[in-house]
Amino acid sequence: MTQKIIEVVGTSKESFAKAAENAVAEAAKTVRGMKWARVAELEIELDGKKIVKYRTTTKIYFDVEK
Repeated sequence: MTQKIIEVVGTSKESFAKAAENAVAEAAKTVRGMKWARVAELEIELDGKKIVKYRTTTKIYFDVEK
């Protein structure tokens, strides 16, 4: 089996988990055969002391079709 990896950035005003979920959902619109995902980076956008947005860089692994 051969796999390819792409990086997708997802955002959410709710949580890191929701940001990763959004990244996977967006990739699923055009990528077939997704098998695994790994959150590679976590970031937050701030407004002073307040968190306004969560962002994840998510690596998505999918099978290469032959």
